Amino acid sequence: MRYSYLTDLECPKDGRRYDAGVPQKLCACGSPLLARYDLAALRAEVARDDIGAGSPTLWRYHALLPVGSSDAVVSFGEGMTPIFGLPRHGRKIGVPGLVVKDEGTLPTGSFKARGAAVGVSRAREIGIRRIAMPTNGNAGAAWSTYAARAGMASLIVMPRAAPEIARKECAVTGARLYLVDGLIGDAGAIVGRAVANSDWFPVSTLKEPYRLEGKKTMGFEIAEQLGWRVPDVIVYPTGGGVGLIGIYKGLRELQELGWIGAKLPKLVAVQAEGCAPIVRAFEAGAEHAEPWQDAETVAFGINVASAIGDFLILEAIRATGGCAVAVSDTEILQQLADVGRRDGAFFCPEGAATLAAVAKLRSGGWLDGSEEVLVLNTGTGLKYPDTVSANPPVLPIGGSIPMLD
Repeated sequence: MRYSYLTDLECPKDGRRYDAGVPQKLCACGSPLLARYDLAALRAEVARDDIGAGSPTLWRYHALLPVGSSDAVVSFGEGMTPIFGLPRHGRKIGVPGLVVKDEGTLPTGSFKARGAAVGVSRAREIGIRRIAMPTNGNAGAAWSTYAARAGMASLIVMPRAAPEIARKECAVTGARLYLVDGLIGDAGAIVGRAVANSDWFPVSTLKEPYRLEGKKTMGFEIAEQLGWRVPDVIVYPTGGGVGLIGIYKGLRELQELGWIGAKLPKLVAVQAEGCAPIVRAFEAGAEHAEPWQDAETVAFGINVASAIGDFLILEAIRATGGCAVAVSDTEILQQLADVGRRDGAFFCPEGAATLAAVAKLRSGGWLDGSEEVLVLNTGTGLKYPDTVSANPPVLPIGGSIPMLD
């Protein structure tokens, strides 16, 4: 059994193939590249039940990941995040079969640890020693953390409005950190100019092929944790869309291996009303999404005005019979408060956006209430303290609590 069954990289637009053994960025046509595996050999040599004997981390799926040797793995034990029900909140919004996969329990506090673990491991394995990226916060925190563990340097540029905790995570792990008065696209332009003709390797969203491979492990885990089946619907907060693309790619690979059945979940992309280019393109029947002007939302992680993988997001949604839906910041914050009060879960704003979407889809009839609906909480709410107010009364020493109900 090989550690990895990676073969090469493929352009999903024109089919050109690229050598996976050297650093690669985009296809010559400008499309992201996708990692491909020898699934026929893997199917013949690896049994599905063998996966369960692996470590309780995302590296249990190493045969379907691009890192060629266990010696190259950079890890904090990431993966196998819990799936649990939200019974009270689900009943209240008319979807009693509502469950969440909580990515806030990962190292660095968000799902970005998945892409960073696999991306940094593969980068180091093929000789990259200095990485650079723009970020809305969590990705920069994750990549700088894993880069530090790998002995690599990191250059991070993020909007000034990004969560302050992300700045501190980058600082404590030794990143070269810069802020910009703008959005992630502005940060990306700065990174692009900085790394031109240098040995800093850009690891922006989908501009290298291996972050996606880390993210697809969410799909692997969902299937395995549910007994090698899938839910009816998966609802995902979508900015750059790597997680949604990855879940779709991962589930398709499991299908080809025969490890899950023919049914795929309907994939739902959730965006904020203040930044909804994918929703607009989906509703228009377009293949690509036009950039969103003056993007702004409290769910900062999905405040992405233009996604390079827009066509891949739209393909995943349409191929599974899913949809794209936009929700307001008011709805996001209300759902964040409601699910905490009802089920004790502290969602990040992006995760709360999925709950707002489920409520909207149920009230509009797209969901009939009988479905098993899985939402992704992509980070811990502790990273966004400003989304919750806490102003309890202060008692004097020796004081007493007023009469309680």
